[in-house]
Amino acid sequence: MDYRRKKIRIGDLLVQAEALTAEQLAEALEKQHGTGKKLGEFLVENNIITDEKLAQALSDQLGYEMVDLQAIQIDQNVTKLVKPEILKRNKCFPFAIDERTNAIKLAMSDPLDINAQDDVSIVTGFNVDPCVATERSILLAIDRFFGQGEVADALDAYAKEKNLGEQEDAESQEEINNSPIVVMVRDMIDNAVRQRASDIHVEPMENRIRVRYRIDGALYERGSYNINVLSAIIARIKIIGGMDISEKRKPQDGRITQVVDRVEYDIRVSILPTVYGEKVVMRLTAKMALTREKSQLGLKPNELKQFDYILSHPNGILLVTGPTGSGKSTTLYTALSELNKEDVNIITVEDPVEANIDGINQVHVNPKANLTFASALRSILRQDPDIIMIGEIRDEETARIAVQASITGHLVVSTLHTNSSANTITRLEDMGIESYLIADSVIGVIAQRLVRRLCPYCRKPKQATTEEKEYMGVNPNHDVTIYEPCGCNKCDNTGYKGRIGVYEIMVVTDELKQIIAHKEGASAIKAQALKDGMHTLHMSGSEYVLDGTTSYSEMCRISFDS
Repeated sequence: MDYRRKKIRIGDLLVQAEALTAEQLAEALEKQHGTGKKLGEFLVENNIITDEKLAQALSDQLGYEMVDLQAIQIDQNVTKLVKPEILKRNKCFPFAIDERTNAIKLAMSDPLDINAQDDVSIVTGFNVDPCVATERSILLAIDRFFGQGEVADALDAYAKEKNLGEQEDAESQEEINNSPIVVMVRDMIDNAVRQRASDIHVEPMENRIRVRYRIDGALYERGSYNINVLSAIIARIKIIGGMDISEKRKPQDGRITQVVDRVEYDIRVSILPTVYGEKVVMRLTAKMALTREKSQLGLKPNELKQFDYILSHPNGILLVTGPTGSGKSTTLYTALSELNKEDVNIITVEDPVEANIDGINQVHVNPKANLTFASALRSILRQDPDIIMIGEIRDEETARIAVQASITGHLVVSTLHTNSSANTITRLEDMGIESYLIADSVIGVIAQRLVRRLCPYCRKPKQATTEEKEYMGVNPNHDVTIYEPCGCNKCDNTGYKGRIGVYEIMVVTDELKQIIAHKEGASAIKAQALKDGMHTLHMSGSEYVLDGTTSYSEMCRISFDS
């Protein structure tokens, strides 16, 4: 049946596809009335149906092709036929021309939108062959093909309008909410989120501003602008981040909250003066991303058992270690969410509080008010806690209070910056904590790293060399197939998509307690932990190489010190 000109209601199609019940539809229609939003948009926004489920249901019911714009080859000549403002307004994207029918193939979030089809048909002179895509996929494609050009044009216009070549003060350049600078900063954050970036770097150079996104742990350049708009961009970021726009000589920290594709993101901003101007780094965190199911951490079945065993202790210290950006906060928050029950009092002291969790009392360190980790901990102990989370153990005072709290019947979870589980114990000794207290209090140590996952669509198999097999502890005489990154549209030609945790979990057994108490050193601790069944980061990483999850080079990167 040709649905193109027949009046069909999207709600009826979703009920027919069993994506919604008739009752859910009636309730949604009642709530949607007066909002000015399309039904599909309203359903996704209110978490009644997912973007993917909506697209799949429309594709199945209408018989239209469903496309993933990030996974197909797009004809760039076709994208130039329609202006980006038309595509954004109608949430559609042209990606090919069907030579058999001489029609333009148009990905649409609402394939029943006749006005959108007519707009594209009039502008291009082609008939329209509608296909279905998620709104997110369409917006990401528009960002990818038009984002840089649009922003550059807007900034050029802004610079001319403001005559920025004549060093005006940034304060006087900040104006209304729809100015190009305001739009540019908002779009920069939107684009970074859609590309799965964890950080945005805005870096002044001699003649230009470079914008880079950290995606899966690696930095990629995603923009380059004229240096004369730097002061306006910095001023805008300072205003929305709650910083002092007149202070340009000192480092500053701030915080921004922005909703992207119906998800709220918490953005930590750091500004640092450099020789060419102020550099900005924005760290993006979805408010819900840190609190996830423990099954999503990437723990293998035996590691999950060890994790559960450690968390079952009523008192003691659990330490999570690793460098910055290794996923420690996610592991800690997951542990707290697991322990967050009505009958326990959980208090955290953090710098800063990274995500708000219902039912947990969270304290933000404030050195100006003399609220340090140590002073906050002393006060917390008078608040009748069952579980205490310390953002980081940085000094002997904090470590000593944590140890005393654990011995007096509290479960303490915290982080340390060390390379391995065994080194964590010796680090506490170096801080001045007596070895018998460490043996008594520490119940487990989790050392972790993140490795990039190979893109499953383009990874290339290869035979492991003798040297690679030896390094991974595999018999050199066996044939072993491992995989290398390649690059395709699905992974933006990086060869990797997403990351997974690699863990080294050391459960402190009675034998280990003896070795720790007698100060026998990191080597003896590691040897006993291996006897007790611990897998080192090197061993866990090798398993991921052998099963094709990651590449040999990624494994070497995280296990160089093993």
